[in-house]
Amino acid sequence: MTMDKRVVIIGAGIVGTNLADELVSRGWTNITVVEQGPLRMPGGSTSHAPGLVFQTNASKSMTEFAKYTVQKLLSIDCFNQVGGLEVATTAERMEELQRKHGYATSWGVETQLLTTDECVALYPHLSEDVVLGGFHIPSDGLALAAQAVQRLIERTRKVGVQYLEHTPVTGFVKDDDTITGVITPNGTIQADIVCSCAGFWGVEVGALAGVPIPLQPMAHQYVKTTAVPKQKGRNPEPNGATLPILRYQDQDLYYREHGDRYGIGYYGHKPMPVTAASLGPTAENVSESNMPSRLAFTPQDFEPAWKLTQEMLPALRDSEVAEGFNGILSFTPDGGPLVGRAPNLEGFYVAEAVWVTHSAGVARSLAEVLTTGKSTIDLSGAELSRFEDIQLAPDYVTETSSQDFVEVYDIIHPLQPRESPRDLRVTPFHARQKELGAFFLEAGGWERPQWYDVNAKLLRDLPPRWQPRERDAWSNRFYSPTTAVEAWKTRTAVAMYDQSPIRRIEVSGPGAESLLQRLATGDVSRDAGTITFALMLDDHGGVRSDVFVARLAKNLYQLGANGPTDVAYLTREARLQSSTDPRRFAQVRDITGATSSIGLWGPRAREVMGSLSSDKQLADLSPMRVTRTHIAGLPVLMQSISFLGEAGWEIQTSAENGLRLWDAVFQAGQGHGIVAAGRGAFNALRMENGFRSWGADVTTEHNPFEAGFADAVDTSKADFVGRAALVRLSKAPLTRRIRCLTLETAGTVMMGKEPVYLDGQAVGYVTSAAFAYTVGRPIAFAYLPNEVREGSRVEIAYFGRRQLHATLQFPRVDGIGKF
Repeated sequence: MTMDKRVVIIGAGIVGTNLADELVSRGWTNITVVEQGPLRMPGGSTSHAPGLVFQTNASKSMTEFAKYTVQKLLSIDCFNQVGGLEVATTAERMEELQRKHGYATSWGVETQLLTTDECVALYPHLSEDVVLGGFHIPSDGLALAAQAVQRLIERTRKVGVQYLEHTPVTGFVKDDDTITGVITPNGTIQADIVCSCAGFWGVEVGALAGVPIPLQPMAHQYVKTTAVPKQKGRNPEPNGATLPILRYQDQDLYYREHGDRYGIGYYGHKPMPVTAASLGPTAENVSESNMPSRLAFTPQDFEPAWKLTQEMLPALRDSEVAEGFNGILSFTPDGGPLVGRAPNLEGFYVAEAVWVTHSAGVARSLAEVLTTGKSTIDLSGAELSRFEDIQLAPDYVTETSSQDFVEVYDIIHPLQPRESPRDLRVTPFHARQKELGAFFLEAGGWERPQWYDVNAKLLRDLPPRWQPRERDAWSNRFYSPTTAVEAWKTRTAVAMYDQSPIRRIEVSGPGAESLLQRLATGDVSRDAGTITFALMLDDHGGVRSDVFVARLAKNLYQLGANGPTDVAYLTREARLQSSTDPRRFAQVRDITGATSSIGLWGPRAREVMGSLSSDKQLADLSPMRVTRTHIAGLPVLMQSISFLGEAGWEIQTSAENGLRLWDAVFQAGQGHGIVAAGRGAFNALRMENGFRSWGADVTTEHNPFEAGFADAVDTSKADFVGRAALVRLSKAPLTRRIRCLTLETAGTVMMGKEPVYLDGQAVGYVTSAAFAYTVGRPIAFAYLPNEVREGSRVEIAYFGRRQLHATLQFPRVDGIGKF
């Protein structure tokens, strides 16, 4: 994009002003920031935020956002780096802090685990009778958010950024599907790019633009105490602080100093959803006690918190709650921010549901997207387009966001499904799966079997080397030994997997081939009946997605892809291509919900298929081929692909024929030892086969060479998105590669994100892990320095202990995209 783009930023809080500053630093100055409140105190969440910045997060991207926020605020003298301390009062929380220490090490944040005595020495007010231990982050601290906003406004104004206060947005001007202006009571502001940084008002701004924003404003309690005698003279007044910011997550509490007073935040009360539109217009004279984001305090909700606080911090027994409010914060269905391009409106971008902790980091990423086309931090977990249509429903957003509020400080297992809402999306096989005792986990609203209890009776038949091992307590959650049976049957007989939730995208029209040739790294111009495994890259060579492209006819393709963001990307690119050259019109349709699919894999899959179909071509169908045929009287699309290293097919039919397909396949397999198998076995077997999972093992932060996907790139193609970047990358030395680690300790299965050490130094982190039943050992994928060779021994830290020895080893390399 050129630097003369007219940019309008909606919202002059900590995100909007940071975005203006980040754009200015990249040479963009044609920027207008509109704010409905007064600039000196806009009245949104920034105006009341207590400013606690805890950097460590299970998400690498969220940690990177926070790390940059600290760096940025320090650079403008708006950060008090007092450090952070999280304390544990239960054994379960202490284990959680050990995991957090692992995350921090993986993401490059210096931290320490502390004993009770060390916690009290660092924070003398703590009760040693309550605290078991802690987690110290020296670089955490307090963001002076309101002050930062004023400094950013001052310095961006000097280079031409225009700020309009008391200017609410009342609508937008559009030219078809492109935004061209922002309507305000004072007139229309012409715009090429509009960025909504409106905080909890983002829902209302999105509604004006016709862009769904899955955000729920929630009220959250914060109080200040009277003066604490033991704090007298300790800090500058009124808000000085020297002790670390403190989190008491076992009771949903956090603390900071305000001079000789204390500030206390509490998440333990009932959820309090708020409708932003009900708050009315922002007053002309906003003050600390009169702003839209500060609702009336409800003392009865805080009573348990005050009692718990006095037990944890006995020094506060000599003080009282002096004042409080219920401050509005933004929550989303999965707890992540909303960042990036609107999927249905060209030129409209958002940075919403962003807390102060991540504000500058998110602003930098969005500025990078606008100016270079790519964020250096992976945005897949923050993309606005990541949600399914059903997850955009207001009732869903409110319910899940309320649950996220309740669980904000809870210990959440990586596989832990939400309790409600459930059964939103079930495949046509759901009734049969329940009959077989399926244990369901949920993803994207889909109910997905993890294992089937009916297979437990086969545990007695397992050969000794396939017998499941005892696991540690954490990895034993949401796991069943039955998974070993399902893996064994897949490798030695045959198993059927429900593949229905896998994203299926239909691309059709006279421009379908040219669209996919431009977006995919593989050659999709081959004859109908072929399947091409390819990547979709960004302009910088980062892996946007991996896809299986099946050519069904001259102008018809079907893609196996990864999610709604892929649909949004393909749809936008097809729209742009069609508008540029109508002769190359292409249509993109998400057909997932209209289909059902069974993965039939194993050495006896061919015998099962022989019982289902007299089509002799099926038995001879080469790998990576697709054909239409009939089995058991049903029209099906057969694709000879496998993620697991065993021969077989994905068998697809329409949704209304799905149950008949399941019954036919299951019945035909009875004489061949067939079982229904779940995602637990699938994950283990795909890792044995070397198949990387996009979003876990591969993201936009990785290029094909690092990710071991060089074979998915057809260098003979004249051009495709990212090709020029790959040419440059191919000439540079490779610094890291994804590797497979085989653990020597059989009973410990990691969950991902654990740090990997070589010669005592952290050199990488685990992306995904599983117990590899075929080799009888846990395995893990990790990005490691290129000089680390096969056979090298490394250590993996698990629960704070560097005691898991692993060897670089490749159990199976039969899969697509070999290591």
